[in-house]
Amino acid sequence: MYQAAKDRYKKMQYRRVGRSGLKLPLMSLGMWQNFGYEKPFEEVKEIVLKAFDLGITHFDLANNYGHPGGSAESNFGKILRKELKPYRDEIIISTKAGYGMWEGPYGDLGSRKYLMASIDQSLERLGVNYVDIFYHHRPDYDTPLEETMKALADIVSMGKALYVGISNYPVKRAKEAKKILESYGVKLLIHQPSFSMLNRWIQTEGLVDAMIEEGVGIIPFSILQQGLLTGKYLKEIPKDSRMGNPNIWWFNEGELTEELKSKLVALKRIADKRNQTLTQLAIAWTISQKGISSVLLGVSRLGQLESNLQALENLDFNEDEMSTIQNILK
Repeated sequence: MYQAAKDRYKKMQYRRVGRSGLKLPLMSLGMWQNFGYEKPFEEVKEIVLKAFDLGITHFDLANNYGHPGGSAESNFGKILRKELKPYRDEIIISTKAGYGMWEGPYGDLGSRKYLMASIDQSLERLGVNYVDIFYHHRPDYDTPLEETMKALADIVSMGKALYVGISNYPVKRAKEAKKILESYGVKLLIHQPSFSMLNRWIQTEGLVDAMIEEGVGIIPFSILQQGLLTGKYLKEIPKDSRMGNPNIWWFNEGELTEELKSKLVALKRIADKRNQTLTQLAIAWTISQKGISSVLLGVSRLGQLESNLQALENLDFNEDEMSTIQNILK
């Protein structure tokens, strides 16, 4: 079923995470959408197994991923149990907690109560004794940061996670989190922020430089800006797209301004010259940015995964290309 290991890892490249001993593939599989019970299990399995066969060793989840929440972990756990169990030591499993997961006052945010319950629930759904990386999914300004970080540190000391990370933290709070973790003898491995050609806040607000200085890796999500950088919106808004779906409240057609359309068209011209799709250009550009350990791919079909991975064939940019892109994105 699978390629020999030497063939599996031949095309994928791996990059060290910050100042740690861990390496991640340049492209990791993000299971935020399309991997829960909302999608036929056989399709989920096909994508996961093909990703592994192509050298993607990192699978990124969260307790609330999938519909209903938790179903992405359950699906991945089923695949791991039936298909990938012999390869567990070749796989990085990450999961998170920080968003609403169950009713009542203890099923959200960053309390010790919530995080301890969440890691146990995730381990049960995944069918594993530990995850490789456990993240706090978002800042909780009503809970002392010391409480949240002590819970993460204890999860490591209990053997339920090998490393810990944070997601969506602004610069100052990220640095504070790292310092607190170190006081408990635990290193902050990685930060997972949103980042794309159209959303460069981690650069403009200094998060990248801060994480490099602190020796923390960065693995961005939404690198295609919820599909804007796939090229599907160059002419009109497809009815089956996220922007065309009225139930997706965080992403609407008001974002697709004429100015943005002109930027997408200009970026597409560069992609064409590089013999890439706009998607592949966006992926390659993101990987090329300083401080990036890996990028998260979100896909709904096997063909998307295979096409995205073709970006590996052309990751280099010359000075003229970088300068032109920079001018477009101003």
